Amino acid sequence: MELNGVEIEDTFAEAFPIKMARVLITAATMRWATVAAQEATGFGTSVIGCPAEAGIEMFVDGSETPDGRPGVYIQIYTFGYKSLEGQLLERIGQCVLTAPTTAVFNGFPDAEKQFDTGNKLRYFADGTESQTEVGGRKMHVIPMMEGDFLVEDSLGAIEAIAGGNFFIFADSQMNALTAAENAVDSIQAVEGVVTPFPGGIVASGSKAGANKYKFLKATANEKFCPSIKDTVEGSEIPADVNCVYEIVINGVDADAINEAMAAGVEAAVNVPGVKKITAGNYGGNLGPHKFNLHDLF
Repeated sequence: MELNGVEIEDTFAEAFPIKMARVLITAATMRWATVAAQEATGFGTSVIGCPAEAGIEMFVDGSETPDGRPGVYIQIYTFGYKSLEGQLLERIGQCVLTAPTTAVFNGFPDAEKQFDTGNKLRYFADGTESQTEVGGRKMHVIPMMEGDFLVEDSLGAIEAIAGGNFFIFADSQMNALTAAENAVDSIQAVEGVVTPFPGGIVASGSKAGANKYKFLKATANEKFCPSIKDTVEGSEIPADVNCVYEIVINGVDADAINEAMAAGVEAAVNVPGVKKITAGNYGGNLGPHKFNLHDLF
């Protein structure tokens, strides 16, 4: 199959179930909502080595927030609800409460699973806290030096999906990077998903385990490294490919990831120099979710 003259390999991206919380951060200006969101989602690229996977989902104006201020939705992922609860408390307490003019609202108010994160954060006020309502939501008011920090009483979580992905093969690093940037820009228009790696792009890639250093749980995927394609047995890199980038997508459900993958691939293949689109999987052993590239179109 080809799309805009670019080969779309007949394979699938393999993804796995994970727990996810969605949080809305608002502030006096979009600048400060964005700063807080970036801080709260830091060190959140991959659960291989990070305590959570996290990313910015979307930006909204005051017409779409409970307090009428600009805001940013973020998503945070871990394998278990207990660890997710801990990550919410730490990331909001250390990265959002400390940021100027911010407030925090529940991104999944109707979810069955709810954490009392806001109720726990109120103890920072050391007895000076109070309660109020904003847009019909129960909020804790924590007095601070700049004024008051408001946080909703509870934050919801759901079963979600992590690991949707595709690979961009191109003839040069800059063409591959442009294609990957365009892909991420298109994916950001899809509600319900995040691309947790830096700028949404994976430069490293990885495989499970190691061939030589057995103490590592993940190592470089040497078969997808162009600089050693002539020396690695079984290299997957064609002669005319000199750079590969991976896009990883997490989302609320399979439909959101399908939409995001399709949008990203369509944007990537419009860049000159892109030679092929493929995806990463472990033959179905990693997780139950399979996103077939040919089914996207």
